Amino acid sequence: MGTWIGRGRKARTCYGFDDIAIVPGGITIDPEDVDTTWRLGNLKFDIPVLASAMDGVVDVHFAIAMSKLGGIAVLNLEGIQTRYEDPSGAIAEIVKASPDEATNVLQRIYEEPVKKELVAKRIKEIKDGGGIAAVSVIPQRIAEFGPIAQEAGADMLIIQATVVTAKYISEKNPSLDFKELKKKISIPVIVGNCVTYEAALELMGTGIDGLLVGVGPGSACTTRGVLGIGVPQVSATVDCAAARDFYYKQTGRYVSIITDGGMSVGGDVCKAFASGADAVMIGSAFAKTKESPGKGYHWGMATPHRNLPRGTRIFVGTTSTLETTLYGPAHLDDGSQNLVGALRTAMGVCGAANIKQMQLSELVIAPAIKTEGKIFQKAQRIGMGK
Repeated sequence: MGTWIGRGRKARTCYGFDDIAIVPGGITIDPEDVDTTWRLGNLKFDIPVLASAMDGVVDVHFAIAMSKLGGIAVLNLEGIQTRYEDPSGAIAEIVKASPDEATNVLQRIYEEPVKKELVAKRIKEIKDGGGIAAVSVIPQRIAEFGPIAQEAGADMLIIQATVVTAKYISEKNPSLDFKELKKKISIPVIVGNCVTYEAALELMGTGIDGLLVGVGPGSACTTRGVLGIGVPQVSATVDCAAARDFYYKQTGRYVSIITDGGMSVGGDVCKAFASGADAVMIGSAFAKTKESPGKGYHWGMATPHRNLPRGTRIFVGTTSTLETTLYGPAHLDDGSQNLVGALRTAMGVCGAANIKQMQLSELVIAPAIKTEGKIFQKAQRIGMGK
């Protein structure tokens, strides 16, 4: 499979959200009658939506608000919230920095060490506020922060890096054994990120509960430019979902696929589910809300990296509340608001009563999907032409 790109070398064609469209189903369902609930372990959520573990998106207050609206917000345990007792000053400094200074400012601010007492404190603050405490940590720090997070009452643990595999080779650093970790951590564990069938299947065999799919699609991420690595999200989701289905048939254990990044409007979210996702993780759309701490800015988790930043600070503005972004009513025409309403409507049009049925929707390769008949929108820079 693939196309010759030179002598003796093939490459396969892969597709992103702009390359495909969802075909309507043979029946339609009232959007009010579809089921958007999602389960992870023993946890059940009203909507299959997670807010990304970025400091410009999620803090304690945002996590509580997101939980009360039926979703999940992931707090970065190695971010500003656990480095500073009062993170408002650090965030203000990041927001005020010029574009040329932003990365250097971020690198300096993130030199402040993570304080273990703040890890436990932030989790307790979320729980005391009635929220779901979902937290993220890189593989190298899981042994240090995982037990603290679980003891503090975390509901969910996300182990996240640019790319994660079940096998890691290093002469200096020990490999993280996910099987051993699952014996020690009783709460659901999500691992990411991944974009291939083989790596996904092997990770599922370690006992994890969920898998984040996506390398480099986020609006603040520069991995694809810095490293040249990545797979468009539709193909990556389809491949990892195929691994999930094969693994389920073999073992009877279901591992959720979570498409992470690259979705800016409701249509992208709907296409992620039609590609096989069980849930989605989103950053920019939530960075635009009044509840987010970044004041209209957000930055990738690898932006402050000392040696090789793989992210940038971007400005998205503040356009709505969190509730409006999730449930509407939308007051913008670009699809960035009422994301759940968009999902419900698409499910209804496809005749999908639940997320599992939405995953079976027919897809077509449709490079003209965003331009066909949209000449006036494009000329006037409105709607889909923005």
